[in-house]
Amino acid sequence: MNLPDEAATKQLGQKLAALARPGDVIALWGTLGTGKSTLARAFIRALTSPDEEVPSPTFTLVQQYESEAGLIWHFDLYRLEMPDDALELDIEEAFAEGISLIEWPEQLGRHLPKRRLDLRLETGDAEGERRVTLTAHGSWADRLGDLQP
Repeated sequence: MNLPDEAATKQLGQKLAALARPGDVIALWGTLGTGKSTLARAFIRALTSPDEEVPSPTFTLVQQYESEAGLIWHFDLYRLEMPDDALELDIEEAFAEGISLIEWPEQLGRHLPKRRLDLRLETGDAEGERRVTLTAHGSWADRLGDLQP
């Protein structure tokens, strides 16, 4: 599906947030500048508050947010050196009990859960446009339906 602008990327994040529940893992795939953080911020703000400060976890590797839907874990694993290093971030607890948003999920290797939503973002042809592909594994397949941004 095409996301014509940043507003559409944010809208998709909000729609996914409405479907999320504890134990969900959303893997955000894409190169630098494809909108992973924009989507994650919109997702988190939809479940917390519109003015929630959502800094990029690039240097901390993980940020947590309390919400009525459960604890949200926002991971940015770009700087992760080895997949096993993710275990020090309590990632197993996040997968079991929280809602996990993971930027750079390829860094997890064998620790990336099989039951997850893969969201692949690519730059589009026009300025600000993105293309997104959603691939549902596990319970996400039943919840997505005909989701459109």
